[in-house]
Amino acid sequence: MIEVGPYRGHDVRPVAGWQGVDMRGRAPEQLWAIVLAGGEGVRLRPLVRRVCGDDRPKQYVPLLGPRTLLGQTLDRAALAIPPARTVVSSVQSHAGYLADGLSSRRARVLLQPAEHGTAAGILYPAHWISCHAPEAIAAIFPSDHFIREETAFMAHVADVAAWVVRHPDRVVLLGVPPSDPEVEYGWIEPGPVLDVARCGPVCQIRRFWEKPPAATARACLGAGCLWNTLVMVAKVRTLIQLGQQWLPDLDDRLGLIAPFVGTVAEQWAVRQAYALMPRADFSRAILEACPPFLGVSRLPHLTWSDLGTPRRVFALLRQVRVRPAWLEAADLIA
Repeated sequence: MIEVGPYRGHDVRPVAGWQGVDMRGRAPEQLWAIVLAGGEGVRLRPLVRRVCGDDRPKQYVPLLGPRTLLGQTLDRAALAIPPARTVVSSVQSHAGYLADGLSSRRARVLLQPAEHGTAAGILYPAHWISCHAPEAIAAIFPSDHFIREETAFMAHVADVAAWVVRHPDRVVLLGVPPSDPEVEYGWIEPGPVLDVARCGPVCQIRRFWEKPPAATARACLGAGCLWNTLVMVAKVRTLIQLGQQWLPDLDDRLGLIAPFVGTVAEQWAVRQAYALMPRADFSRAILEACPPFLGVSRLPHLTWSDLGTPRRVFALLRQVRVRPAWLEAADLIA
């Protein structure tokens, strides 16, 4: 684990919409953040290479202003969740980028020896948090998203977390109303209403599609389905139970770490656990199975994008009318 210095809030924010509102009194005290920062961002690599001159993963790139995507994610999470309860899930090969990108923020960083997919990226910190706070609730945030209305978004996360306090066996995904039949996103078909949170109804999930073909995506759009943001809120013990049920081999490996957490042998135990760990994608292995305890909460209409491809980056820049310094180069103008 790496712990780096305090965030002093001196960045200039690239767009309007962040109001500097501290909502940490609104969120449950047991709410933690897990920020996923272990991906390689291969599809965005050609643009990253031209922006930064190297092949660093996209979450360490200042695509939309002076802050990196990871920095934006951490600042957004901090609106509702203290940095002391924020865990960045990354990999050893990213350590150099993390040390540079987090030098002005306090964060707990769990470094996996290697990237084994989003299932390990989510379930390893869930196990780790459970060792320190067994009753914790985790909000999981990918680090490659853009959200302009950050205050409204984090208020929604806090409200869903409060709902999970009353429904501790539920895993709630946040779905966003779609604008087009995107085939690179996951899609959620909401079912009957389970209960109503402060932010609105939480529904059952009838079906989940991960990156469907074009015809299915068009059908989902017409049927009122939602894009899956992969932002989810759940008790850490419920996340661990997901791993035990759907990915038992991976869970068995992660279970080897717990006896050594907080000791000098913790990093050795992590290396041993990952040595024979299978690779798994959380969405395909678990969400597509659509276990009955999944729920979905519909986000309000806001500006959201998963910045997975150059096409999405340029479309977002046009939409929010942001022109970062790197875009001034004539050969990068789309």
